[in-house]
Amino acid sequence: MTNETLQMTPQTLAQQCQYVSCTLDNGVAELILDRPGKHNAFDEVMISEMIQVLEYFAHHPQCQVLVVRANGKNFSAGADLNWMRKQATMDFEQNLCDANELAKLMSVLDKFPKPTIAKVQGAAFGGALGLICCCDIAIANERASFCLSEVKLGLIPAVISPYVTRTIGQRAARRYMLTAERFSVQKAIELQVIHEVSDDLDAAAEPIINALLANSPQGMAWAKSLLSTLESGVIDKATLDHTSERIASIRVSIEAQEGLNAFFEKRSPDWTISNSSTANSSIANSPVDKNNSAASAPGAK
Repeated sequence: MTNETLQMTPQTLAQQCQYVSCTLDNGVAELILDRPGKHNAFDEVMISEMIQVLEYFAHHPQCQVLVVRANGKNFSAGADLNWMRKQATMDFEQNLCDANELAKLMSVLDKFPKPTIAKVQGAAFGGALGLICCCDIAIANERASFCLSEVKLGLIPAVISPYVTRTIGQRAARRYMLTAERFSVQKAIELQVIHEVSDDLDAAAEPIINALLANSPQGMAWAKSLLSTLESGVIDKATLDHTSERIASIRVSIEAQEGLNAFFEKRSPDWTISNSSTANSSIANSPVDKNNSAASAPGAK
């Protein structure tokens, strides 16, 4: 991400993109898949644009919540067929480069330092399911359907597999990655891919967004960072030391002091007084997080 890109307005950035769009209004940013004629199928251009928008909003001080949504009838059909046909003619190194970019997209979204919400309508196949599983919260409409269809084409859902398996579990992953069967939004609820079902996605998302906007930006960023260190499920001395260090660090931060004072003074906290550089420095200097290359963004995992 260049300084020139960071200095752009969201409108300018959107104008430079071919297959995605973006907006920012009252703290809520949107990354919009905007290739409805192709059912928002990914290709190398779209992947690059999504990464650019995500990195832009990760560093944008006015972005507090990110919504990932799509224009058209379907959220995304996954990989573009013409792109896959082109990949079949490329050598290993070229295919590895392509795969690395898709892996980067999933990682950047998964490690996005602010809360993320996916609004899903219609089909969400292959890589699209990976995007949903990388978001913190997901809402879908009644006609949403999901599929890990890669084996039908002689492929595997390799790049998205860590995020999908983390979400639905190893047992369910074995079924749906092997059968490539389509499953409904009700099954997606059962598998914890989707949190809520509503045919009015905007109305369903509104109270969630309002709740997120009312919370401490630093607190939410640190919560995401903390959760990423607990994914193994191991509770050992290192885990106990890390969690103790995290709460001790955040208690003495400016934003936490403001939140506690506001509670006892019976007023709304003014999160804007927080010195974000102080919070960022605390995360970057954490014994666990300091070697994480993503820690350059506030609250990054």
